Amino acid sequence: MVFSNPVEIAPISLSELTTLRTGAAPERMLQVSTSAELVEALRETWARGDEWFVLGGGSNLFVGDEPFEGTVIRVLTRGIDELPSPHQGRVRLRAQAGHSWDALVAHAVERGYAGLEAMSGIPGTVGAAPVQNIGAYGQEIQETLVEVELIDESTGEISVVPAAELGLGFRTSVLKHHYGGEPLRRAVILSVTVDLHVANERVVRGDQLRRALGLQDDAPVPLTWVRERILATRASKGMLLDEHDPDTHGVGSFFQNAVVPEAVARALPAECPQWPVAPDLDAVTVIPLASYDGLLPTPRHEASDVKVSAAWLIEQAGIGKGFKLPRSRASVSTKHALALTNRGGATAGEVAELARFIQSRVHAEFGLVLQPEPVLVGVEL
Repeated sequence: MVFSNPVEIAPISLSELTTLRTGAAPERMLQVSTSAELVEALRETWARGDEWFVLGGGSNLFVGDEPFEGTVIRVLTRGIDELPSPHQGRVRLRAQAGHSWDALVAHAVERGYAGLEAMSGIPGTVGAAPVQNIGAYGQEIQETLVEVELIDESTGEISVVPAAELGLGFRTSVLKHHYGGEPLRRAVILSVTVDLHVANERVVRGDQLRRALGLQDDAPVPLTWVRERILATRASKGMLLDEHDPDTHGVGSFFQNAVVPEAVARALPAECPQWPVAPDLDAVTVIPLASYDGLLPTPRHEASDVKVSAAWLIEQAGIGKGFKLPRSRASVSTKHALALTNRGGATAGEVAELARFIQSRVHAEFGLVLQPEPVLVGVEL
């Protein structure tokens, strides 16, 4: 890798660079356009001992009102490389971390590469996608992710890490900074490689996606048609960024759908939308040869966790679309109960106040504490 120098720029207010439109200008800001510049910026920032975070599309950040006392590294790296796949009928795409996620999806669909199309319209950058294992309509990046190239904060070393080592789960990974905790591995993704099926059309199998597309049979459908329908669906929910639509001035889903044990899910009203999170049916049982007596242990039934609709919980707790607290400039989207939006000039404090109110109402009604989906910087719930 040929190293070059990142550019230090006059700090820009984070309200201008995040889709929720909150946050003051940080103490220091670096801007990088190549992977080499990103590596250099990170190593230099770590050597200084600064507090830091990287900023891509700003679509999954909720930043507080006080200036961030540290360095923000704005990642503008771009580029997609097409690579051979070891699997017949497949192809690999390696995209730089700062590349637009939806631009990667569009690139794949245009070329007839299947595996990302249901995630059309998700805002943000490629580098952020594996961190929270993004997904939509039953499709997640972990299904096609091969590996990521990253740099570790503890060593400053660059490595290529297989997807299996990222601890990918429902909207999580070892790289994610969960609210109230630290990531298991402090590192920054430089590039992402996915493995896709070469096909201009596909048979849609997943129930969530089939319902979203209104499919009644198993006939294959064009990837371009799937993408168009998904984009239209997201737009109808205010989930596509639009400068002129305040319902899109947010972070998409502010709260995660709750994942709870079966017993907890059964205690909720029958009308509450639920989706089983299936256990690993292909789990391998290893029996030491020295202790093998010719008999296999009886399989044990493992209770499935259940994913519960946070939007349903919010609305049933009395908080409808468009809800806002008195004199607040933050509100629930008029199109989707799961999205909190900035209606113009809202402070982080106003958004946080609304989020805490929603959490308290859902907890009072159902005993569940909804967890925020965005990364919180300088703000508490």
